Amino acid sequence: MAGMSKKVFAGHAVRNVRERLGLTQIDFARRLSLSPSYINQIESNQRPVTAAVLLAISRTFDLDITRFGADDLDRIVADLREALADPVFRGLEPSLQDLKNATTHAPAFAHAFLRLHGALRRLDERRAALDDAVVSVAREVDGEARNPAPYEEVRDHFHYIDNYVDGLDRAAEERNAALDLFARDDAVAVLAQHLRQRHDIVVDMAPADALDAPLIAYDRHRRVATLSRTLDRASQAFRLAALIARFEQSELIDQHVVDAGFRSATAREVCRLSLQNYYAGALMLPYRRFARLAREKRHDLDILAAITGASLEQVCHRLSSLQRPGEKGVPFYFLKVDRAGNVIKRHSATRFQFARYGGACPVWNVHEAFEQPSRTLVQVGEMPDGVRYLCLARGTSKPATRYGARERRFALGIGCELSYAGELVYADGLDLKSAAVAPLGVNCRICPRASCPERAFPPLDREIVLDPDRRGVVPFSVRD
Repeated sequence: MAGMSKKVFAGHAVRNVRERLGLTQIDFARRLSLSPSYINQIESNQRPVTAAVLLAISRTFDLDITRFGADDLDRIVADLREALADPVFRGLEPSLQDLKNATTHAPAFAHAFLRLHGALRRLDERRAALDDAVVSVAREVDGEARNPAPYEEVRDHFHYIDNYVDGLDRAAEERNAALDLFARDDAVAVLAQHLRQRHDIVVDMAPADALDAPLIAYDRHRRVATLSRTLDRASQAFRLAALIARFEQSELIDQHVVDAGFRSATAREVCRLSLQNYYAGALMLPYRRFARLAREKRHDLDILAAITGASLEQVCHRLSSLQRPGEKGVPFYFLKVDRAGNVIKRHSATRFQFARYGGACPVWNVHEAFEQPSRTLVQVGEMPDGVRYLCLARGTSKPATRYGARERRFALGIGCELSYAGELVYADGLDLKSAAVAPLGVNCRICPRASCPERAFPPLDREIVLDPDRRGVVPFSVRD
């Protein structure tokens, strides 16, 4: 069975399933024709979950067995390692095996620890800003520190569900088939007609001189949706598709938001908008047809954009979400970065780790995309855990709307583990065994690569050494 080549210790997942069903270990074991002691050993991670047990659980309780995979635990371990590199934990660093044990046996506790550390970081940053401004608002600070920033909380939520929402994805696929929308040149007209016929909503364009108008504005009293003239056709279609999600998928979206358990009303609203956008991407690029096309064209980004009429960013984003159980595509990571290095979007169906705090690794080719915006840059990169990736980077821009306005430039990064490289056209002509390998890290503050000449900061968890008689590219060395 795919994914079962290594032992899977998923006692927490089995226990959660049993408890949600309201069954004791004895009843659970009886339904599966297993012994209670065997179930006890599985739940306590004394024994791995075998393929036979997973199939029995799937058939008996109608559950998706892919939820028992270890990828999410790998991500939690990586996030814990980053958090524990904080100087506040110096001298208390647990081993990698300790982190794996803690994550495997108590994933909820690991999530709670990460949430607490995030609150600590935000509190420190907020207090530093207040010190600079000499403002005393301690009560406000403490209130903000209790909850994670809304966008952060939502981004982490999508990170841990592999950026895939099954109900919305399938609903979008059905709507696309009903509208015969895939790769249509007149997609905007089709969507506008659907909004008019089904929801009595008229789609209009903003006046030619209204260059600062919102990308889309919906007047609920007049039932008119007005699109900005600055949007290209792919973006116009996307905005209308997101509006359709608002009116046709509100029940699914609301239920997902409730189940996610966000801690603030703002986070719930951010997630609601994110889910509308998710549906829009799935509506324009329906799962099976787009996944099949991507395989046929070997994930050539430009060809996929040309055939579907989607933008390059929409294609990259959609590729990162093709994780339907039983029909998974190549697992990609995807991110969008601005000129200052800020990560605006990040999604990953891989083990590739993005920095939760601080800047990205300067060795990563995504930064070079600003210098060569018309090329797709290809790089073989290796993360500190030894996993290698085929990393693609491409520049993109939003043109200025008037003289004197600044063009908005971004870099898109997308990639997959090197084992999938043969499915990408970008690996053609590249000798994967002898190609130069870029040593990547999450970010400088937690990167263990002591000899990196592009290091911007010393690692937080290592002692630095300054030699007055020697000066290298980096003005310090790191003590092992």
